[in-house]
Amino acid sequence: MTSLATPLGVLDLVPISSGSTAAEALRNSVDLAQRTERFGYARYWFAEHHLNPGVAGTSPAVVLALTASATSTIRLGSGAVQLGHRTALSTVEEFGLIDALHPGRLDLGLGRSGGRPTERTGDAPPTTTPVIDGRAPNGLRIPPKFSVQRLLGSPRIALQRRLLQQPGAEPQDYGEQIDDILALLRGDYRSEGEEAHVVPGEDADVQVWILGSSGGQSAQVAGRGGLRFAANYHVSPATVLEAVEAYRAAFQPSGTLHKPYVSVSADVVVAEDDATARDRATGYGLWVRSIRTAEGAIPFPIPEQARTHVWSDEDRELVADRVDTQFVGSPARVADQLEQLQEATGADELLITTITHRHADRVRSYELLAEEWRRR
Repeated sequence: MTSLATPLGVLDLVPISSGSTAAEALRNSVDLAQRTERFGYARYWFAEHHLNPGVAGTSPAVVLALTASATSTIRLGSGAVQLGHRTALSTVEEFGLIDALHPGRLDLGLGRSGGRPTERTGDAPPTTTPVIDGRAPNGLRIPPKFSVQRLLGSPRIALQRRLLQQPGAEPQDYGEQIDDILALLRGDYRSEGEEAHVVPGEDADVQVWILGSSGGQSAQVAGRGGLRFAANYHVSPATVLEAVEAYRAAFQPSGTLHKPYVSVSADVVVAEDDATARDRATGYGLWVRSIRTAEGAIPFPIPEQARTHVWSDEDRELVADRVDTQFVGSPARVADQLEQLQEATGADELLITTITHRHADRVRSYELLAEEWRRR
């Protein structure tokens, strides 16, 4: 798709705009999937989030089933199923059902969050890539790390965990859970002498991905298992380099993958010119603030609403890493930044997530980027 032959994919949270509804957000996401399929994007992934007034993507499997029926060629996947409140069996069954009617199109992206503590980036080895004055050697911005401790201690996060899990339930060890999913997909699951065969689900033609924000357990599990790995620059830009390095260092060839394969995400807003793009991205900082304060993502505000917010120094610091690493501008400017991200991380693919208040602006952003990407 470019001189670097780096495919672009889409990551969709099914965002709800202020003044809109969840039903409209879902219809918009199906429409965007259809359009990005025509624009030439390789994948379309749905994230999983809960108790967020401004995000309707609560169940990737359900939205995937709806979207699969409305599209024909684009790969569809989860970015990611939160395994902290799920079992291996339920996950394989859900994706097996979709694959039965839409074979060979599904990506089963798996994440640790949901009912279990977020992985501590301090457990991961730091990147060996020199970061000087907040920049990687090629100039990519690598901001200071954001501490999740404020979120983990939030009563709202505790409420979410209580609602997502049965009373007294404990999440399975993540690595063991991944092993169980792979065994159920292969059809060789055994426990205490008993076999388990998932119908539909066994031998489903799905690509398994692990999503991770640091070089911790997710990157290690993906590498040791010879699985594809998606690193989150858009969520945790400070730790993207350590994440991809740890994954590659741990990688062992598998029956499905003989060398590491990495996708890296980026938050993007593209318009015909820089000023228009900046205007359409105005609500992003306020939206991130609502997430970082554990209020839950608010409906995405109109630019006028966002501009009236009075920012404290604490608020600005809270969102600085995300705002400073959002790629906003003309097609050429953003494509240059994406190429910089690809070069710094060695990404095999890039995953683009775009949120604007107007659906038409969001569609146009993906269209303009695809056109520019093809020219390179």
